[in-house]
Amino acid sequence: MKKDIHPQWYPQAKVTCSCGNTFTTGSTVPEVQVEICSACHPFFTGQMKYIDTAGRVERFQQKQAASVGFKKVTRREKRLLRKLTEEEEEKKRPKSFKELLGKKE
Repeated sequence: MKKDIHPQWYPQAKVTCSCGNTFTTGSTVPEVQVEICSACHPFFTGQMKYIDTAGRVERFQQKQAASVGFKKVTRREKRLLRKLTEEEEEKKRPKSFKELLGKKE
């Protein structure tokens, strides 16, 4: 192996979880802070609990609350709206090359 290209290895790195659990492992940093570990993760504990680190649950609930009162658009309404916009675009398109250049016939 080449010398001086590998990071410093700490065989007794201390890992601290937000639940208060601590343990040691090997790492390239002396101390590691984690949000969830095997002592508090639902998969290992068997208890159902929401893990929300970035406010995702609250953001989802806000979206749901904001959408209350909006009417769901049906397929028929979507098709009609698409047809109307296509007709408007068709009116805006130049009919001839002279019209495209801005000259009157």
